[in-house]
Amino acid sequence: MSLLQREVKRWDNGPQMVNGNRTRTVGLMRTVSRALVMSTVMCVALTLTSFAPAAATQALPDSLTHIENAQQVIVVTAPTWTSTRGTLTAWERTSSGWREVVNATPALLGSRGMAPAATRRQATGTTPAGTFAITGAFGRRADPGAQLPYRQLTTWDAWPYNPTDPSTYNVFQDAKLSWDSYGRNVEHLWDFGMQYDHVAVLDYNLPQGPVTTDAKGIRRATQPANTSAGGGIFLHVSNGRTTAGCIAVSRKVMRTILRWLKPDAHPVIVVGPQDAITQM
Repeated sequence: MSLLQREVKRWDNGPQMVNGNRTRTVGLMRTVSRALVMSTVMCVALTLTSFAPAAATQALPDSLTHIENAQQVIVVTAPTWTSTRGTLTAWERTSSGWREVVNATPALLGSRGMAPAATRRQATGTTPAGTFAITGAFGRRADPGAQLPYRQLTTWDAWPYNPTDPSTYNVFQDAKLSWDSYGRNVEHLWDFGMQYDHVAVLDYNLPQGPVTTDAKGIRRATQPANTSAGGGIFLHVSNGRTTAGCIAVSRKVMRTILRWLKPDAHPVIVVGPQDAITQM
């Protein structure tokens, strides 16, 4: 018998109190007793619930619309279209379903958030949202063990996106030439420092069709890209700041991703806000 039960019994068997005080006190004690019993039951229920197995959750790639036959999928999400900080995860398709190979890790986006790829424009500081193939890699540092085609940069290498020169727009260049006349419409890749130590190239607004090399060593697209949509959209090493439109992660994560990506797995990256990511 509990202490509370003994007290209630003592009040039941004790002398009659005047002015109804005994009756009110016993009633109060019984109310407290019932409340303690209910509280104990609820605590037991909550404890059992906390040890119950969690319901299985569907792997995120299963809900993505445009990954097609991709066996490797990188997903970058952020709370809203204007978010400049997001989260990256990476997944691999196995015989038993999707396996997460890179757990959620911080990713920096464009300084003005994201924009749908179809309407994104050059020099807007936005990261294009959509699904993009990952076509190759490069970097100032030596190949970390990438399975994608990897090129180690030299100080000559450039990535122009000058609207007045459509054939070189969004085309990697390695000719020993000066691109200074392009002004801000070209990236001198070596000058980006540690950000471009390791880089994966995303198939955003890349030109379609063959690329030829002219007598000066300039690489030119036979079917130029959209010269208003911008170019040079990469996944690269973060310097701690938002980007002009790329996606940036830690050096460790970047190296892990490059070693993991395989051309025959048809890797893609899916970028978008949380409430629209499945439609990107």
